Amino acid sequence: MSTETKHYLPTVDNLQAAFPADVDGQKVAQDWLDSFSKAVKANDVDGVLALFHPDAWWRDIFALTWDLRTFQGSQKIRKFLEDRLAGAKIQNIKLDNARVDHPFDDLTWIELQFNFQTDVVGGTGIARLVPTANGEFKAFLIWTNLESLKDHPEKTGPNRNFAPNHGKWLDQRKREQEFADGDPDVLIVGGGQSGLDLAARLKLLGVSNLIIEKQDRIGDQWRNRYSALCLHDPVWFDHMPYIPFPESWPVYTPAQKLANWLEFFAEALELDIWTSSVVTKAEREEASGKWLVTVQKGDGSERIFRVNHLVFALGLGGGNPNLPNIPGREEFQGETLHSTLHHAAKDHVGKKVVIIGACTSAHDIAADYAEHGVDVTIYQRSSTYVMTTKEGMPRLMQPLYWEGGPPTEQADRLSNSVPIYFSKLIAQRKCAHIHEADKELLDGLHKVGYRTNFGEDGSGFLFLSLKRVGGYYLDVGACQMIIDGKIKLKNDSELEGFTKTGLKFKDGSTLDADVVLYATGFGDFRDPIRKLVPGDVGRKLPVIWGLNDEGEIRATWRELGTPGLWYMMGNLAWSRFFSKHKSKHSRKAFLANVTLLPRSIKCLVPI
Repeated sequence: MSTETKHYLPTVDNLQAAFPADVDGQKVAQDWLDSFSKAVKANDVDGVLALFHPDAWWRDIFALTWDLRTFQGSQKIRKFLEDRLAGAKIQNIKLDNARVDHPFDDLTWIELQFNFQTDVVGGTGIARLVPTANGEFKAFLIWTNLESLKDHPEKTGPNRNFAPNHGKWLDQRKREQEFADGDPDVLIVGGGQSGLDLAARLKLLGVSNLIIEKQDRIGDQWRNRYSALCLHDPVWFDHMPYIPFPESWPVYTPAQKLANWLEFFAEALELDIWTSSVVTKAEREEASGKWLVTVQKGDGSERIFRVNHLVFALGLGGGNPNLPNIPGREEFQGETLHSTLHHAAKDHVGKKVVIIGACTSAHDIAADYAEHGVDVTIYQRSSTYVMTTKEGMPRLMQPLYWEGGPPTEQADRLSNSVPIYFSKLIAQRKCAHIHEADKELLDGLHKVGYRTNFGEDGSGFLFLSLKRVGGYYLDVGACQMIIDGKIKLKNDSELEGFTKTGLKFKDGSTLDADVVLYATGFGDFRDPIRKLVPGDVGRKLPVIWGLNDEGEIRATWRELGTPGLWYMMGNLAWSRFFSKHKSKHSRKAFLANVTLLPRSIKCLVPI
């Protein structure tokens, strides 16, 4: 096999090696791990590489590189090991469990999970071993993950506070929330799920933090969106850390219900939050490395905080709507609004509505309009990936995030242990089955002129989400409304501009409208930060979201080009998982043994 980057599944045909029917998976796993441990202990790069397939993948999540890195192929893994193996001081490698796994009929591997330590962290690892033509088993995928900071456990379980509190708690909480005795170590801008998850993890590591939230109540980011909004991810995927949803929770969560849960979560975990407050300015002191952050409260008063870390947890696009520049807007006599400002279909009963956009928000809102008898048309500018949640979610989420699946933390490890570009190969196979299951619906859409695609290289919606944060609709009923004509469709000509009474198109056709609603996503995620962080710091912010050459998400859950400046975002699952790593990274900065693992370690293999 070539050592150049090659993306393929290690199937029987690709490996030219069959999986032995009588293999003892436990013994193979233990033997491989013993050899791996011996080579690692000896800092033997060649010895480690001898245990890997030439086209193997190694994903590290903050354990050995203090970054999100993926290395594929012998050459890149060698460079990674030469740079980091000796310094990482990996030790105490112990097998946790092993099993023979059959992801597909033509793909079988031995999946082994192990624990390890470095001088600073406690880690978990997962390796997937495949057979070779000479009968040996080699690692095709390996994952190393930061699990904990040594000697600094979370204050949960046996580490919780055992002291009784008689009559002091209310006053203590008031002083804590006011930060009457000093400034927090970390200031978090944004109180959505990513900000709350990070705040909870930091608090339980003993790192003081304060959330600044502009809304009046926690959860208003969801509570004040359009009333038809409902999560399209299943409940098993969406649990929050420390407090999972009850067993009676519905599979798909209405936005208003989630809003109330976020508020409950913040209160139950005693998170320190200033609502109705905004950051007006943030600048870094070069001499001290601290951030001076000016916060204005709802009553108009101001306070300047001096903090070690400033985290922007602003959610998708920082709430910065993308409004396309369509000529003639000033001529239009009707109403225009972005989906972020839309509340309910009943607001436009008796009017004609045109929705520009054809992804999730557009379909949700259009379906709500149709159910309320509103004349609604979707203007589809480009093709859309469509998957029904009924057929797609069980195929994509089982067995990890479904009824009867493993505990959430274990599911997170197994899911995130697969390199993102490798997971694309798995998604291509699963999505082919979903497309076939959805064939009747897709054929119906095609008959009325609706344009669909199968995602990037047939991989479905995941990579559209990772790269574009859009371009798809997970169908819960709107597609049948389009087929039945309850939701009208326009996509046969490019939009030219507004008229007094609606929209005109380049083929000469027009659409009358009283309301034009933009379901056009969000703008540059950096813009809201640049309004607060002046000068070169704002100008040199890296691109946020999308994938780099290694297949890792850009600039999220990591520093933004300036020490102590961070960005957090993601759906409930990503926020849950990566908040753990981000909190450990922040905690590390305050540890006495931080010199053992430099604060800004970056592996020398270039991205």
